[in-house]
Amino acid sequence: MSAALQPFADGNWPDVPVMPVLPNGWSIGRMSALDLAAVSEIEHRAYSHPWTRGNFENSLKAGHLGLTLRDPTHTLVGYAVLMPVVDEMHLLNITIDPRRQRQGLGRMLLAVTLATSHDHRLHTMLLEVRPSNVGAIALYEEAGFAEIGRRRGYYPAGAQGREDALVLRRGWLAEEA
Repeated sequence: MSAALQPFADGNWPDVPVMPVLPNGWSIGRMSALDLAAVSEIEHRAYSHPWTRGNFENSLKAGHLGLTLRDPTHTLVGYAVLMPVVDEMHLLNITIDPRRQRQGLGRMLLAVTLATSHDHRLHTMLLEVRPSNVGAIALYEEAGFAEIGRRRGYYPAGAQGREDALVLRRGWLAEEA
């Protein structure tokens, strides 16, 4: 991974999330209807059972937080969808274009989602992940998430039927900020 894409100078995840400093030219923005074509293209490249464009539209209409990650050429390379729920944030979707994976971008975007949750005064984040997605699980564990449960048959899995979801949680204390 390029040192330029390391979200934290010392390489360690902070106990309390902070917004990482993006490399020169990189930007985080709010997802809008104008982003949905590019988001849908990435989603379909990334997953065997992708969200539809309508899923993204409905999330934005419902008030979920859509974040976009753009490179210095302003190309969309990743996105996340966050759903605030009472006293926690639920990470519904986080995706890096498969052509840009393994460069530290997922780590950067995950750090942004955690900092966004903290900025919204929500000090717990939950997510679901396929047990077969070992790369994502490793990243989440590195970031301080721990497994708290399993949802049986949560994900469609083609000929295999359904795949469980691991439920992961990370929390932090508000007063440490």
